[in-house]
Amino acid sequence: MIAYLVSGGPVMIPIALSSIAALAAFFERLWSLRRAKVVPAALVRQVFALTEKGEFEQARGVCVGSQTPAARMLAMALDLRGRPRTQIKERLEEVGQREAAELERFLPILATIAALGPLLGLLGTVGGMIVTFESFKVAQSQDTASLAGGIAQALITTFSGLVVAIPALVAHRFLLTRVDRLVIELEEASLAMLDRISAPELQK
Repeated sequence: MIAYLVSGGPVMIPIALSSIAALAAFFERLWSLRRAKVVPAALVRQVFALTEKGEFEQARGVCVGSQTPAARMLAMALDLRGRPRTQIKERLEEVGQREAAELERFLPILATIAALGPLLGLLGTVGGMIVTFESFKVAQSQDTASLAGGIAQALITTFSGLVVAIPALVAHRFLLTRVDRLVIELEEASLAMLDRISAPELQK
């Protein structure tokens, strides 16, 4: 297997490095984008229960003790308690955009590798074909078997590039869908908190 990859030439090095980077980015995001680390249901329920009882400081303390996007957004909403609803909503949207950007961290790496993989494979193939035909011309040989072998080696890079790019593309789409779902849950939690802290007499 190693000899098979080495026969693809120097372009196999960036392709191999790209595959390692894609795997690292995917598993890091897969771990970080768990619901328990973004919108923990138990924390949201606890904060809402305390808020409904009017225990705002205790609710904020629960949020501060949790290093999650949902906790940060809920804590910010509690800090703005008593201000006009539109002002709180604007701040929640700003914080939400920041948290969404953080959730998408490393996703551009996967998108880049998905686009770069086939190009690296094509580069290796073109380089391999040039070397093959140059060798064939210099030798002035009519040995089609050696020519076919050289072409096969050149195509290894294209195959390898696609093997890296296709899973990277699928992983990117999968994680992007998960981010979108989590952002929606963050919005729902923040709007629910907004309804709880925006009493009718405070709305303008």
